Amino acid sequence: MEPAAPDPRPVVLFDGVCNVCNAAVNFIIDRDAAGKYAFASLQSDVGKKLLAEHGVPPDLDTIALVEDGAAYTHSEAVLRVAKGLDGAWPLLFSLVVLPRPVRDAAYRYFAKNRYAWFGKRESCRVPTPDVRRRFLD
Repeated sequence: MEPAAPDPRPVVLFDGVCNVCNAAVNFIIDRDAAGKYAFASLQSDVGKKLLAEHGVPPDLDTIALVEDGAAYTHSEAVLRVAKGLDGAWPLLFSLVVLPRPVRDAAYRYFAKNRYAWFGKRESCRVPTPDVRRRFLD
């Protein structure tokens, strides 16, 4: 039996115990009517495998996007995800003109404080049956 082909959709990797990250996943789902994005937590086997395949450190605790054979993290991941959403959200991609160190500094400040500001979960999100197909095991 041949192994299953990898999912062709871009995969959003998120910190499954982070309340902000879980809210971001819900936000993306609500603005991605076509189901373009798939999801996996960083703590899952799929998440760990994708990070390793793309040379991303395994201790990453922030959003990542795996798309078209490349992995993006921090502000680059957020802007690329926004580019694929419904509505006016793709306009945020124009922020890519800002120097990446500036974008990432703002992103890292927020990420560093997200648990203190918004809390942490004891476990990864459990998707409802209607969105379960968007999550990779």
